[in-house]
Amino acid sequence: MLDAIRWDTDLIRRYDLAGPRYTSYPTAVQFHSQVGTFDLLHALRESRKALRPLSLYVHVPFCANICYYCACNKVITKDRGRALPYLQRMEQEIQLIACHLDPGQKVEQLHFGGGTPTFLSHDELRQLMSHLRQHFNLLDDDSGDYGIEIDPREADWSTMGLLRELGFNRVSIGLQDLDPAVQRAVNRLQSLEETRAVIEAARTLQFRSINIDLIYGLPKQTPDNFARTVEEVINLQPDRLSVFNYAHLPERFMPQRRINSHELPEPAEKLQMLQRTIEQLTAAGYRYIGMDHFALPDDELAIAQEESTLQRNFQGYTTHGHCDLIGLGVSAISQIGDLYCQNSSDLTQYQNLLGGAQLATSRGLVCNQDDRIRRAVIQQLICNFSLDFEAIEQQFNIDFRGYFGDLWPQLQTMAEDGLITLSNEGIEVLPAGRLLVRSVCMVFDTYLEQQNRQRFSRVI
Repeated sequence: MLDAIRWDTDLIRRYDLAGPRYTSYPTAVQFHSQVGTFDLLHALRESRKALRPLSLYVHVPFCANICYYCACNKVITKDRGRALPYLQRMEQEIQLIACHLDPGQKVEQLHFGGGTPTFLSHDELRQLMSHLRQHFNLLDDDSGDYGIEIDPREADWSTMGLLRELGFNRVSIGLQDLDPAVQRAVNRLQSLEETRAVIEAARTLQFRSINIDLIYGLPKQTPDNFARTVEEVINLQPDRLSVFNYAHLPERFMPQRRINSHELPEPAEKLQMLQRTIEQLTAAGYRYIGMDHFALPDDELAIAQEESTLQRNFQGYTTHGHCDLIGLGVSAISQIGDLYCQNSSDLTQYQNLLGGAQLATSRGLVCNQDDRIRRAVIQQLICNFSLDFEAIEQQFNIDFRGYFGDLWPQLQTMAEDGLITLSNEGIEVLPAGRLLVRSVCMVFDTYLEQQNRQRFSRVI
């Protein structure tokens, strides 16, 4: 079993830098407009030839209410009718992409994100899932990982029953914080009872896994009131927890301008919140998976990490990193072999392109050999907290020490500081370095010095 993480305030102060979350390498910041539909079609043909299994991501951008902290690509509207033209265009996208794939390519993973996927009516959800089943090889034996993001204010027992009937077996519930003052400050009023009702429905209906999202660093949060939220959440016994650090970037995300920056907790208070959260979750039996994620020891993520098979992609930590990821909907990102590509983030443009029978690919990147090598290195570190030099050398026919010789002084400094152990065989991220694994990964990111660090959240 992996050792527990160890809190080291001095190390955190030294290495708590702004940097990528490494849901991909290279990151989406490197995407450019020279990659387009032709590249996507070529990648789909290669996927078909190799008969690789698939992971589908479906983006539903609509929300009835705005949450001030949100940095997602979303459309705030009370008009439920706006979903219909969007779904019509997405059905066209499904057809245009599926015709380049083989019916034998099984969809092992499906995720509906947003926005608020349950913004859609029951009939719209039924029709969308029917269209996906018509064009993709969705599993019907409940063996796939089919998840959906839930806003408990938008879901009731009948909604949960419908989702289970449609084949979903995982739910991710946005909660963020239970304190009423915090909820008012971010315009998301959501009671514990609403959340509990959805979880009870999910358990009764035999959903396989429940994830809850929390955010620390929101206005009016204190270490004490956030600890109470965490305690209530532990009592709900989710299988997984995501505890995100709120990044206040009002110059980039307009809704955040409604947050009073004077009400945000101080950095020292945020650190205290995270430290207490880790202590509470660890005491309750949760394992630290990495980044912001925790899971019970019998969860698939924890088991995969134990067996060194955990991977990471645009859907976060996953046991399906071997699948080609196809993103559907506005702003959705695909990862197919060595291609990353993203749909237009503008709703009107997305709909207009598909209305003209064109795919909505607007930018992306094709990995070169150096990208592939560094991607494999970062993947091992961020998923397994270790790196085996020989495995990289054999996979890519390089001499690791020679290839990354210029990085050795930085790695030696991290070893002297107690983040990692560095040997001729590899790197081990020590318990005190696991919270800072992004900082270790950043050493291997060749693009980072060219980038504006303000585009990224801080590690802690």
